[in-house]
Amino acid sequence: MSNEVRLSDVSKVIRKKKKSFRKSSGKGKPSLPSPSLTAASFPLQRLYLSCLDVFKGVGTVPSSTDVQKVCRILDGMKAEDVGLSRNLQFFKTPSTAGVTPKVACTTIYQSEKFSLCIFFLPANAVIPLHNHPGMTVFNKLLLGKVHIKAYDLVNASNEIDSISPSKPKLACKKADGVFTAPCDTSVLYPTSGGNIHAFKAVTPCAILDVMGPPYSKKDGRDCSYYRDIPYDALPYEHEVMSEEERERYWWLEEIGVPKESEMQGIQYMGPQIIEISS
Repeated sequence: MSNEVRLSDVSKVIRKKKKSFRKSSGKGKPSLPSPSLTAASFPLQRLYLSCLDVFKGVGTVPSSTDVQKVCRILDGMKAEDVGLSRNLQFFKTPSTAGVTPKVACTTIYQSEKFSLCIFFLPANAVIPLHNHPGMTVFNKLLLGKVHIKAYDLVNASNEIDSISPSKPKLACKKADGVFTAPCDTSVLYPTSGGNIHAFKAVTPCAILDVMGPPYSKKDGRDCSYYRDIPYDALPYEHEVMSEEERERYWWLEEIGVPKESEMQGIQYMGPQIIEISS
């Protein structure tokens, strides 16, 4: 089962109904999860429980201690922990010359405070340069090899400049290289860490995303897209910079929603999170 979604609509992708853990109101024993699905043996469940504790809601950023806590769990996670293997039919899809393959995505869990999603990129597929307004995001490459380019705005307040959103904004490049699984989790923050980034799959790959809070157009966290322009390419008054500095600084121009942002929504069929009711 699949449907078309955009990057900012990933939270709406259909997913299997999850189990809930609620204590019984009667005199009998509480309904407990199977021993095989306890937090100690279920990495995805540990991640979910950690996120419940770490993400406090809109306007908050996890502390460095909390970031390390989530990273430790993600760094130890494997593709099998979310039901993936290299033998998935998705990774065997033949490429068509001149056609950019479409990215697929699935949502494992979604709440107002955070979401857990997986992006599947065939070789040469791209996720265009986009931002994460007011969000903290953890990226864990589970399978494959991907090129990542990431920027931070020099003046982060420009990110919410509604007067002239199309005016190019100066940004500093934070990453521009190829990453191969297994590798450390990357973390981006509302105004640092490479909040505006793009992906291009070198080989078929799968990326687990933890986003808090998730995109929400009604709450002012819609996804914006950009194209990067070399620092010297625009007729602005330039500061005197060394060649190395000029390579670090780029202009980001906001653009309309690119065709490559359309994704195939698929149902999550991996291990199910046991939701904890408050």
